[in-house]
Amino acid sequence: MTAADDFNRQNPVCKLLGIKYPILQGGMANISDASLAAAVSEAGGLGIIAAGNSGAEYVAGEIKKYREISGKPFALNVMLLSPHADEVAALAAELRVPVVVTGAGNPAKYAAAWKDAGTILIPVVASVAQAKMMERLGAAAVVAEGCESGGHIGKLTTMALVPQVADGVNIPVIGAGGVADGRGLAAVFALGAAGAQIGTRFLVASECTVHQNYKNAVLKAKDIDTVVTGQRVNGACRVLKNDLSRKFDALDSANAPAEEYDALGKGAGYAAAKLGDVRNGSVFAGQIAGLVKKEQCAEEIIREIIAEYDQIASSLPVIELQGGVKVVFGANE
Repeated sequence: MTAADDFNRQNPVCKLLGIKYPILQGGMANISDASLAAAVSEAGGLGIIAAGNSGAEYVAGEIKKYREISGKPFALNVMLLSPHADEVAALAAELRVPVVVTGAGNPAKYAAAWKDAGTILIPVVASVAQAKMMERLGAAAVVAEGCESGGHIGKLTTMALVPQVADGVNIPVIGAGGVADGRGLAAVFALGAAGAQIGTRFLVASECTVHQNYKNAVLKAKDIDTVVTGQRVNGACRVLKNDLSRKFDALDSANAPAEEYDALGKGAGYAAAKLGDVRNGSVFAGQIAGLVKKEQCAEEIIREIIAEYDQIASSLPVIELQGGVKVVFGANE
């Protein structure tokens, strides 16, 4: 028996979500749609549909498409800063979405409705204080996301954040940021997480409908090709370096007001993801992009991650995870 064979029996994330492998696909705005989410769920992970800044009509359509493709569990990523957050949150309860992953805010005002609908709440957090707050709110798990991630980020690295969050809460922790293969999965387990959220590698999945120019930019990326923009005005985002990121740098040098950052970034994510403008759009990608070298279907991606994890785990001893569950390395107990 391989180390991964027992995930669905022992792993707390798998048991919570009803999935085969403790792998969540990142909820990437303008990118994570029904096509990608269904492919990931069918492969044994948890696919996530991203609402982004879209309204309820779009989200309802993607959920319908997903359910026509797959009967497996899935999640909806609700960006709480979106002007449509209220309607999307209400839709999630109405349609009894199995899991909601939240980011960019506090989901407190929606928690009761989601609980009544039987929806599992998993917020993305960037600090121990946020994680503890979400546990008190009733979250079933948290995603501890380090600043290696693409898109909007906090200040702590995955290496520093995950173990502190794991020590600070009594619910399962899912590590995110800098994970793209079996080595990353093993690493977040060793840090105290019970699963991993992966975004950048799934950008190049064949089922991902992001523009091919975007995929090509990720495939060509090197280890030093990402940069964080908007730090000075509290809107830090990790992107691939391009003409737009250099314009953000110029705003930093000029001590420009926040309004200029907002104007420059408006619609930039859509321009890159949907229109293929990888020079003047925001190409969100994590620091791990340099490891992503080929397009594959979601099933192949997950199969490779698990096979590599198995190879690593088989050569290492069992260690005790959160809650006394011994599932990380070697034969599970």
